[in-house]
Parts: sequence; structure tokens; C-alpha cells
Amino acid sequence: MKIGLAQINPVVGDFSANVKRILAAYRECLEGGADLVLTPELALTGYPPQDLVFKSQFVPSCLQALDYLAGEIGEVPLVVGYIDVHHPAQPGKPFRNAAAWLELGAIRQRIWKTLLPTYDVFDERRYFEPGETCEPVQWNGWRIGVTICEDIWTDESLERPIYQRDPVAELTAKGIDLLLNLSASPFHLGKPAQRRALIGGVARSAQVPVVYCNAVGGNDQLVFDGHSLVADATGRIRLQLPGFAESCQVIDAFNQPAPAESAAASDPAQLYQALVLGLRDYVTKCGFSSVCLGLSGGIDSALTAAIAADALGPQAVHGLTMPSGYSSAGSVEDSLALARNLGIGCDVVPIGDAFEAVKAALRPVFAGKPEDVTEENMQARIRGLLLMALSNKEGRLLLTTGNKSELAVGYCTIYGDMCGGLAVISDLPKVRVYEVARWLNREHEVIPWNTIDKPPSAELRPDQKDQDTLPPYETLDAILELYVEQQLSADEIITRGFEENTVHWIQRRVDLNEWKRHQAAPGLRVTSKAFGIGRRMPIVQRFVG
Repeated sequence: MKIGLAQINPVVGDFSANVKRILAAYRECLEGGADLVLTPELALTGYPPQDLVFKSQFVPSCLQALDYLAGEIGEVPLVVGYIDVHHPAQPGKPFRNAAAWLELGAIRQRIWKTLLPTYDVFDERRYFEPGETCEPVQWNGWRIGVTICEDIWTDESLERPIYQRDPVAELTAKGIDLLLNLSASPFHLGKPAQRRALIGGVARSAQVPVVYCNAVGGNDQLVFDGHSLVADATGRIRLQLPGFAESCQVIDAFNQPAPAESAAASDPAQLYQALVLGLRDYVTKCGFSSVCLGLSGGIDSALTAAIAADALGPQAVHGLTMPSGYSSAGSVEDSLALARNLGIGCDVVPIGDAFEAVKAALRPVFAGKPEDVTEENMQARIRGLLLMALSNKEGRLLLTTGNKSELAVGYCTIYGDMCGGLAVISDLPKVRVYEVARWLNREHEVIPWNTIDKPPSAELRPDQKDQDTLPPYETLDAILELYVEQQLSADEIITRGFEENTVHWIQRRVDLNEWKRHQAAPGLRVTSKAFGIGRRMPIVQRFVG
């Protein structure tokens, strides 16, 4: 049996475009000889639709699109993800996360998702009622199990099962020859390898081939990496589709030759590809065609600019370097060198006069008070004003350039360098920023080496260095991973060998700056726990631990 995998990039709520994308992939698979074509989870609506499902015409529009799509399907079936209604006379949530088996112009069978995740970035029990039964689809003498994403995340290889039901076991007990899975599994570092292990384990347990089709593309803060998989009945991975790109491939689910082993992409490569895809889709799906950003001569803005130039093309990226009296000549030179390397536009707009004007205006109010962090923040906010003006004047989306380490401890200025519509590297710790930058320079200089090698500085006061205020980034990032991603207490972190005062300082800074992060631009998630989606902390709270 030849299965076509349609690893596509839907747009949330764009039913007509999604239908066209699905049909184009379906026909491409037909040309490849497919007997059956599989799409990702909620391919018709895009994932996650969130509270759009409560709009009165969203699900009816989805069902109308499904009817049209069914009419375009011939003898070769298409299995497509969509949202169904739950019978209004029955108790429960109003909708179902569903898959439709389309064949010969009609909807032949509807399958409902059984396990609904409500953790991390997922909130499906808010919208959907789970399926009550798991029944195989009988087709051409085959018995095929159809599951949707979370339905297969029950394998014994997982650290802790969280469901009492096991849809795969239920289907296996009823007798199946093949297991299909429609998925919208978002990326974070390490997730592709985790999925490979999962799919292999499910295939071994069920003793049938598993065909897993994952979505690709960026939707808001989530990036979907594709990497669709096919495993044989022994659990060996026979096919993996490319990551971070649409792809359609046809595979014989029962007679696929074993592939040559290929090395997995490095961590920096995966992070970079995820950020490029996430930025491209956020910008274009929001209707923008170009971006702007501040170039400080530092590594964060340099990496953000490189990602943007790769995602959108150099002609769509414009930088401003805005020196003050505290900026080194090297910062301007490094910014201009970066712009030349990338082929992007860059203007130099000094802020010295504006800074003096603001100080003069506030002199009567601030009389007798020494200069402090207030004046440092003024400079950042003047730069934010100039960047927003460029964004308004030219219709460009402003990108913020702060990293996860800074955002975690509040080493950023609200309404200053935090201004913007997308925080591209806000989930990338500083140590990872350096890793990705060096990876980007592996063949030739993209980011000036001076930018990578010099000590990081905000340059808001004389001879300022980040490490004047912050612990070394290696220490800071290690503690942040334990506190934010693993959610360990300060005492637990200290027992791992970290200095007590440093741990408590970081913990307090993370907690105190929740208010600031709530006002930050949305950021692209690339770690297992990003600020923003999937992390819900109260601003007003007094728990210390």
C-alpha cells in the first residue's frame, strides 16, 4: 500500500487557501502513485485555532470547506484533519477534533480524537469533546487505525503516562494492519528525536507499520517542524520527511527499503531553521512584507538580522544603528559591516541630541536627583521611538532583539528595546545565541567576528558590560534552565552546586519581572518552556520557592 504524506503548512482560519493547499498536495501524491493520502491534524483549519472555534461561523465554514474538499476527491482516499460538531443534545464540549476519510466525492467515515492534551502549550479540553470509541476503518480488505496526534502519546517509553486510555491498544485489540496518525506537534529542541523514539515504540507495540504526518510552519509563537515519519512493524524508521519545509512523498508502508542512516541536524542548525521558519510565517501570515530592527553592533541584533534576511530576503530588512555618547565607534562599524555582509539596508541615526533634549525637558522635575538607570532607560526608549517611527512610516514589522536570558531577569527596557511586533530570539538563551552565531559563520563570515568575540554591553553608561550586572551567561543560563524549564526550587538548584546568593538573585529577578514579560512582544518558542505560550504565571504573587 502506497501512502502519500502531505506535510503542509496551513494558515489558521484561511479555509479557501487551506483547501487549495490540501488539493495540490493530494494531486502531487496521486502523481507519485499514492493509494491513500494523509494530512496533518486540523489541516483544514490550521493549528491551533484557539478561541476562533467559538465564533459562530468558524466551524460551519470549516464544515462547508470539508464538503467542498470531499467533492474533489476520487477513488484514492484522503484523510484530512478538521473540526466537527458534538451533538448539541449530548453533554460535553461543543466540538470535536476530528479526521475525515474522504472517498469518491463523499465523507465516508469520521474519526474523533480520543486524548485531548491540556498541558504546556495545549488546551484542547477547552474546546473539544473526546471520542468515546476507537474503530478501525475497513478499506479494500485492509483494517486501518486512524489516530490524531496525542492519541499515540501513550507509549511505555514516555516518562510518565498521563492517560488511562490507550487508543492504540484499543485499535490493536480490534485488529489493524496499519496505523495512521495526523499530527500538529510543535517544535522544541530535542522534539524530533523524541518523536522518532515514540513512533518506533508505537510500531513495535502494535506490531504494524505506523505512518505519521506532522504539520509544518509557524503559527503565532509555535513553530511546527514537519519531520513526518514512517516506521515498519519492527519499529525501525523507514522514512523521515525534511524538517521546516513543506514536503509531499509517497511510501510503500509495507515494502519500503531501509534507508541509509543520516546524521541528525545539529542543535544550532535546528534552532536556526526553526527561527527562520517562524519569523517568515509570522511576518507573511500577518500580512507584512518587510521588517525593521535596531542594530547595536551586538550579537543579539546581529543574529536577529541574519534570521530575518534569510527568512524574507535582504531587500525586506532594514536596520537602524542609533549611537549615543556611550556607544563605541566599533559598535557602529560592526553594525554597518553586518549590513554589508547580509545585503540589508542600514541607516545611522544618532540619539545624542534627542537624549539631551529629553533630559533638559525633565531637568526641573529631576532637580537635585543624580543620574541613574532612569537615564539609561531614556536612551532605550528614544531608540524604541525611532524604530516605531520607521515601522509606521514604511509599514515594516518591528522585530525586537532581546534573548531569553535578558527577558528572564528583566535586563531589558519596557517601551524601549522591548518595542516591536515579534521577539525573534526571546526563547534563545544567550549561550545558545553564541552557538547559533558561530554555526552561522561556519563557512564564511556572516556575523562580524568582532561582534561575536567582544564582551556584550548595553552601552547605556560609560564602560558598561553585561557582566557588571549579570552573572556569567554560562551560569545564568544553567540556572534559568533548572528554574524556568525544569521548575526546580532554589534549594534544589543550590544542591546541584550553584552559589546560593546567585541562585536567589536569579530566582527573585525572574519572579519580579513577570509584569514586564506580560507586555512583551510574542516570541518564537524553541525550548521546552518558553516565556509566553505554555507558561502561565501570576504577576501578583508572593510564593518563594
